[in-house]
Amino acid sequence: MDMSLQERDSRVIWHPFTQMKDPLPHIPVVRGEGAYLYSEAGTRYIDAVSSWWVNIHGHAHPHIAEKVAEQLRTLEHVIFAGFTHEPAVRLAERLLPLLPGKQERVFYSDNGSTAVEVAIKMCLQYWANKGKGQRKKILAFNHAYHGDTFGAMSVSGRSIFTQPFAEMLFDVEFIDLPDAGNIEQLKSTIKYLSTDLACFIFEPLVLGSGGMLMYEAAYLDELIRTCRQQDVLTIADEVMTGFGRTGRFFACEALSVEPDIFCLSKGLTGGTMPMGITTCNTRVFEAFLSDDKLKTLYHGHSFTANPVACAASLASLDILLNGRTLENIRRITDRHRVFMQEIKGHPKLKDVRQTGTILAMEWQTSGATSYLSDIRDRLYNYFLANGILMRPLGNVLYILPPYVLSDEDLDYIYQTILSALKEI
Repeated sequence: MDMSLQERDSRVIWHPFTQMKDPLPHIPVVRGEGAYLYSEAGTRYIDAVSSWWVNIHGHAHPHIAEKVAEQLRTLEHVIFAGFTHEPAVRLAERLLPLLPGKQERVFYSDNGSTAVEVAIKMCLQYWANKGKGQRKKILAFNHAYHGDTFGAMSVSGRSIFTQPFAEMLFDVEFIDLPDAGNIEQLKSTIKYLSTDLACFIFEPLVLGSGGMLMYEAAYLDELIRTCRQQDVLTIADEVMTGFGRTGRFFACEALSVEPDIFCLSKGLTGGTMPMGITTCNTRVFEAFLSDDKLKTLYHGHSFTANPVACAASLASLDILLNGRTLENIRRITDRHRVFMQEIKGHPKLKDVRQTGTILAMEWQTSGATSYLSDIRDRLYNYFLANGILMRPLGNVLYILPPYVLSDEDLDYIYQTILSALKEI
């Protein structure tokens, strides 16, 4: 008898973020369309989390598919050292003017973690190239998450993700998210550490994997302004918040001062394939221009600036800049805001928070409130049983949908949340 896809998977696959001893069954998906995923058994799921926040336009978008197929028939890949190609140049030309401030250069990699690695290396080598190699410390937020490679783990808050590697991570200065009560203290910390600080890295407005923690742009402005006064470089990790997630094209549009470096991925290709981008301003770039070859940024990846991924990104930008998509972002933002008011203060919810298309509900728990909270699996399975893919961050349930999600599906998700609040 032929084995099912699920059975075959269980024999050969090691899944991410999964305890593989008696894991929950992995649902075989055979097709995606718009906001929906279809399983091997014929079940339809609403993808309410954009499949790890990447499918901003939904699944199998025909415009992206067409542009990817066209590129595959022209040039699938070429080494990006000593060579260039039209999709990479055109993507940089279109993307840079959309970023806040004066970003001047694009460095390609292949995912969010590598985009962060590039940014960290840029900052550390910037100071070494300037003859100030003692500036090696990095400032970051508690509960931050910047990726799973070693540099990205180092600048992420210490958690179950980093615990097995704690002794191998480099030293980082961590600060709390800013608010009215601590902003002056945080600014003093930056001033005190300034001569040792290479950079400050942050997720603007929303700390995603840390639990969709949200904070005000005005306080981030003050931290970036203080960094600028103390000559500390700043890195905006917009891997999750970029491309419309916060209701703006980029979260940093809410700021009055701009960062030196941006990290982008996830929605960049519309979820079609991996790609990462690190951009920088002229100040950073010019520190690497020298007759001394040792001042070169010696970093690269085999699939740097992959033409097919660039074509997907260009197609995703086409869709994102379409008036209909921008209206959908506003629609989802407004509907989240109304629903948040409906459930705010519910006795089973510790907090409800919303920024743009991101709505997060923190459930009251009697035990652990981390990723290990037992309510996580109960919520996950409840929504799956109701045909909705939600992947709670421990006790934090959130909606982060593709922009094509209909009002009808949004209503169904909201109603299922209300049912969950009664039944779980």
